[in-house]
Amino acid sequence: MTAHRNLGFVAAAATLLASAPLSAIFERWTWLIQSAVVVAAVAGVAALTRLVRAPLWGQVLGMLAGLLLALNWLFPSGSGLAALVPTPGTFAHFGTLLGASLEDMRSYGVKVPDTDPLLFLAVLGIGAVAVVVDVLTVGLRRPALAGLPMLAIYSVPVAVYVDSVPAVPFVVGAVGYLWLLVTDNIVRVRRFGRRFTGEGRDVHVWEASPLAAAGRRLAVVGVALAVVLPLAVPGMSGGLLNRLGNGAGTGTGGPGQGGAPGRIDLFASLSGQLNQSQVTDLIKVTTTEPNPFYLRYGVADVLEPNGFRVRSPSGRSVAQELPDPTARAASGVEQRQYRATVEISRDLIMPLLPTYAEPVRTEDLSGNWLYDPNLQVLFSNRETSRGKQYSFDYVRSAFTPDQLRAARTLPAENEMRRRYTNTPPVTEVEQLVSGLVQGQRTDYDKVRAIYEYFSAENGFSYRLSTEGGTSGQDIVNFLDNKVGFCQQYAAAMAWLVRAAGIPARVAFGFTNGSQRDGNTYTLTNRNLHAWTEVYFDRFGWVPFDATPTYGVQGSTRSEWAPDTDAPEPTSPEADTPAAPDDPAAPAPAEQQDAAEQDIDTGFDPAGGAPVDESPRWPWWTLGILGLLALSAAPALLRLALRRRRARPTAVTAPATTVDDPTGSTATGDRQLVVEVDADRARAHAHAAWDELVDTLVDYRVPVDRTETPRATADRLAGAALTGHASAATAARLLGHAEERARYARTPLTGEDLPPALHTVRSALAEQANRRTRLVATVLPPSTLLRWRTALAESSARLVAASGQLRQRLVRWSPRRLIADRATR
Repeated sequence: MTAHRNLGFVAAAATLLASAPLSAIFERWTWLIQSAVVVAAVAGVAALTRLVRAPLWGQVLGMLAGLLLALNWLFPSGSGLAALVPTPGTFAHFGTLLGASLEDMRSYGVKVPDTDPLLFLAVLGIGAVAVVVDVLTVGLRRPALAGLPMLAIYSVPVAVYVDSVPAVPFVVGAVGYLWLLVTDNIVRVRRFGRRFTGEGRDVHVWEASPLAAAGRRLAVVGVALAVVLPLAVPGMSGGLLNRLGNGAGTGTGGPGQGGAPGRIDLFASLSGQLNQSQVTDLIKVTTTEPNPFYLRYGVADVLEPNGFRVRSPSGRSVAQELPDPTARAASGVEQRQYRATVEISRDLIMPLLPTYAEPVRTEDLSGNWLYDPNLQVLFSNRETSRGKQYSFDYVRSAFTPDQLRAARTLPAENEMRRRYTNTPPVTEVEQLVSGLVQGQRTDYDKVRAIYEYFSAENGFSYRLSTEGGTSGQDIVNFLDNKVGFCQQYAAAMAWLVRAAGIPARVAFGFTNGSQRDGNTYTLTNRNLHAWTEVYFDRFGWVPFDATPTYGVQGSTRSEWAPDTDAPEPTSPEADTPAAPDDPAAPAPAEQQDAAEQDIDTGFDPAGGAPVDESPRWPWWTLGILGLLALSAAPALLRLALRRRRARPTAVTAPATTVDDPTGSTATGDRQLVVEVDADRARAHAHAAWDELVDTLVDYRVPVDRTETPRATADRLAGAALTGHASAATAARLLGHAEERARYARTPLTGEDLPPALHTVRSALAEQANRRTRLVATVLPPSTLLRWRTALAESSARLVAASGQLRQRLVRWSPRRLIADRATR
C-alpha cells in the first residue's frame, strides 16, 4: 500500500504540473493556490480510502466528496453546515457560478482577472482531472491514459488564446506526465525483487537502472522535439520564433508594425524613434459622414513611467443591443447617426476591429466579437481582424467650446476621476502643469491650455526620431527636447491632462488618409496614428490631437481643438509676417520642409518603444551567402586536401661529396653522392594512396580495407579501369609505391605519383554517370564519411568520459554508503 500511496501523491503533483498552461489565461496565481488545495484534498481522501482497503467505487466516491468539501470551503455559499458540509443552497450557488463563468468567458479577454466564476470553473476542472488521473493511475494501473485528461487542461488555453500558447507551461506539464510514468514503472519493476542489467549484474537499490537512464534520455529528447518541432515547421506556430527573431523593439515588422506583419500590441511610448516601412493598404472604409474623424480600434489607459499600456477589455456580444450614446448626451449637443462599411486586408491581424466614434449596431459579425462600452472597442478572444468585412451604424457628437466649457468638474470620489487621473510622481511634470492651468477655471480651459502648449510657438516640432536626455525619465526628456512623433504627443498630453486632475487616455487608429474615391477611403500603414481622449461629464470622451498637422497624413482638427500651428490671418497692410517669439520655433517654411521630410508613416506599437527599421537586404544577402558557404564546405575541404596531398615533397637528402674510392678519376677529383630521404618518400607514397582511396569512395568504387595495396590496385585495374591501359598502369604504380612504403626497407623513389593519381581520377570520372560525378564534386562522400567517423568517435569519447565520471561519483554516493551499512 505504501507504493500505491506514493503513486497517488505523484499523480496529484503531476496534475498540478499539467495545469501550468492555465498561467497563460489568468493574470494572477490565485487559481494555482486554490487548485493546490483541491488536489491535496482529493489526494488525501484517496490515500485514506486505500488505507482502509475500500473498493475502487468507494475510492471514487470519497474523492468526489473531498472535492465537494474543498470547493465549498473555497467558494462558500453561506448556507453550508459548519462552513464545510454542502446543502442544496450550496449546489444552487455552484450553478450560479457556472452560469456567471460563461458570461465572463464571453466578456473578458486573456489574460483574465481573478473573478469567482472563472476561478470556480478552473478549480472545478482541475479537481475533476485529479480524480480521473488518480483512478487511471492507481485504481486501473493505466497511467499512460492519464495523459488524456491532462491534455484536456492544455486544450483550454489553446482554444481561447489569440496567439500561440507559450512553450514553457507545456514543458512543465510534460515533465509532470513523464514523472508519473517513471514512478509507475519503478513500482512495477520493484515487484520482481532485485533488478539486473543486460550483462547479468544486479543493480543495488541506490543505483539507477540502465534501462531507466535510457528512458529518461528518450523522454528529454521527446519533450524537446515536441516543443521545438512545431515552432520550427512553417505554418504550425510562430509564437516563440517570432519573439526570438522579431523581438520587442526591433521595428522590423510588416506594414507599420514591429514583429509579425499586421500584429498590433497597443503601447504609447514616450521614448525611441519611429520606424518607416513600405506603404501597404490595410483598410478600405466607406462612410456616409461627409468629413469623418479618425477610425479608432484601441485604447491605452494604464499609465506607467514609460508610457500608456492597454488593459484587457471586457463586454458583451455585438449580437446584443449596444449602448445608446444619446441617452447621456448633454443638452444642446448635436448628434447625428451615420453608417460605415469596413474591409480589412489580410495583412492586418489583431483581435480588434476599427470603428468610428460610438457604434450602435453592427452587421456581418459573429457572436465571437464583443463590445467594451468603457473602452469603446470591438474585440474578440477567438477571431482576428484578418480579411474581415462588416458594416456598422454609429453616432457622431459635435461639441462647441462653450458647451465643453460648461461641463462640471468631476468630484474627487468619482470613479472615472479616480481611475483615469493616476500618474507616476514626476516633479517636473507637476510644476509644468501647475503653471499651465494657473488661472483657468473650467476643465476645458485647462485642457485647452495644455493642448496649446504643444505648439511650434513653444518650440515643439515633429520628427521621426528623438534625442536622449539626462533626466532618466522619458516624459521629462520629451518635454525638454520638444521633438517627437504622434505616440509621444498623445501620451505626453494625456499625462499632463491627468496631472491636472482630468481623466485622459490614449486612443489608436487611422487618420482619414489621402486616397479617396467618393466616400471610400483607402487607409495604409502611413495612416496609423495616436491621439488623446479627454473625459468631460455628460459629453464622454472628447478627442484632442496635439501632434503637428504637417507630420500626419490625413490629419483632422475640430472646432474645440483647432490647429495651434496654423498661420494667423494677416491684414493686407502688413509688410512682413510677424516673427515667432521663440527663436527655437520652426518658421512656416521650415514646417513645410518638415512636412516633406518627416511624414508620420505609422507608429510601431508592438513590444515597446519603436525604433528605426534597419535595412533588410543585407541580412538576406548574408543568409544566402551563409547557406552557399555551408553547402560548398565539403567540396572546398576536399579540394584543399587533394592539393595538400599533391604538393611536391623532396624525397632526396642534401647531396654530399666524397673521394672516389675506386681511384678511376684523376687525383684530387671528388664524386657527388645523392642519398634518399626514406621518411619523406614514405609520406609521399602514403599521401598518394590515401588520395586514391578517397577518390574510389567519391566515385562509388568498393574499397576493402583488408586488402593489400597490390590486391586493391590489381582489382581496380582489372575491373574499374578496363579499357584504360594508362590508368591501370598508374593504379598499379600507386599500389606498388604504397606496398614498398609499408613493407620494404627502402621506399619507391624517382616516380612522380601525382600524375598517376590524375590519370586514375580522370578515368574513373569518365566511366561514372553524371549523378556520381556531380556528387563527387559537390558533396564528396569521402569528406562526409570522415565527418561521420569523427562525430562517432567524439560521441564515444564523451560517453566513456561521462561513464567514468559517473562511476567515480557513485563510489562516494551517500545512498550507496547507507545501503551498504544496511546490508551489514
